[in-house]
Amino acid sequence: MGPAKVNHFIEAFLEMIGVERGAARNTLEAYRRDLLDYTDFIARRHVLIDQAGFDDIEAYARDLNLRGLTGPTIARRRAALRQFYRFAQLEGWRSDDPTQRWDGPKRVRSLPKTAEISEVEALLGAAAALKGWKAARAICLLELVYGCGLRVSELVGLPMRGLPKSGVGAMIVKGKGGKERLVPLGRSAQAALDVWLKHRHQSLPKATLSIADPFVFPAKGKAGHLGRREFARLLDDLCVAGGLDPKKMSPHVLRHAFATHLVEGGADLRTVQVMLGHADIATTQIYTHVANSRLTSLIEQNHPLAKRKR
Repeated sequence: MGPAKVNHFIEAFLEMIGVERGAARNTLEAYRRDLLDYTDFIARRHVLIDQAGFDDIEAYARDLNLRGLTGPTIARRRAALRQFYRFAQLEGWRSDDPTQRWDGPKRVRSLPKTAEISEVEALLGAAAALKGWKAARAICLLELVYGCGLRVSELVGLPMRGLPKSGVGAMIVKGKGGKERLVPLGRSAQAALDVWLKHRHQSLPKATLSIADPFVFPAKGKAGHLGRREFARLLDDLCVAGGLDPKKMSPHVLRHAFATHLVEGGADLRTVQVMLGHADIATTQIYTHVANSRLTSLIEQNHPLAKRKR
C-alpha cells in the first residue's frame, strides 16, 4: 500500500465518522492531524499504516509521552487510532487491530476553571466603556456566552434565523455534530441582544452593507461572521480594561461560570445539561463538584471554627 492509498483510507475514515456519527468539523480536523502525525512517525520507522504492529504503536505512545503532550491529547490520539484501525478491519484491509493492547492514560478529571460574578461584572463594565456599536456588540457577546452558556463556536456563528420570534424567549443554537437545541434567553441577555440588533448594521462592511446578512455577528472574513480568535482578543482587551488577568479568562471559562452559577443557584442537572447541549449528563455532573469545591473553600475561609488553630 503506497502513501496515496493510505491517504485515501484516512479520508474514507474521516468521511465515515462525519456522516455516520455526525462528528463536528473541529473533531474531524483534530483526527486528521492525529492520523497524519502518526503516519509521519511510523514513516520514519519505514512502516506504512497497513504494516504497523503493536511495537510501532508502543513506540508511538512512548514518543507522545517524551514530547510532553497532555493526557487528554494523548487520549484523543489513541481514540483516533483505535477507531481508524477498527474501520480498517471492517473495510477488510487489516485483519487485526494493533492498538488493542494500548492502554489509555489514567485521566484525573480536573475541575473546570470558572469566573466570579464580580469578574463578569468587571467585563461588562469594560464593555460598556467602549463606544457605539462596539460597546453594544461586546455586551451582547458577554451576555450570550455567560447568560446562555454558549460554546464560542456557537456564539460567533449564531444565525439570525435562530433568534427568538415574538413571544418566544428562546433561540435555536446549532451545537456539536450539527445538533440543534433551544436555549432560553434571560431578560438581561434579551435586552443586550435587542440593543445590538439596532446597532448591528453599523458593523457591516460598507461593500456588503445589508441587514439581511445571515449572522448575528457579521464580519467581512471568509466565514462571514466574527471569528473565535477575534472574540478571544476582544475578551483579552476587556480583561485588561477591567483589571483582570487575561490568562485566567476565556470564552470557555465564562461558559463554565454560567453552568456553575446555575448549579449553585439550585438548578437541576437535567436542565443544565439541556442548556449546555451535553450528550451525557455525566459531563454536566462535573459542575456539582465545582459548586461543592467552592462552598468548601468559602467555609474554610470564612467559618469561625475553620479559622481556629489546631
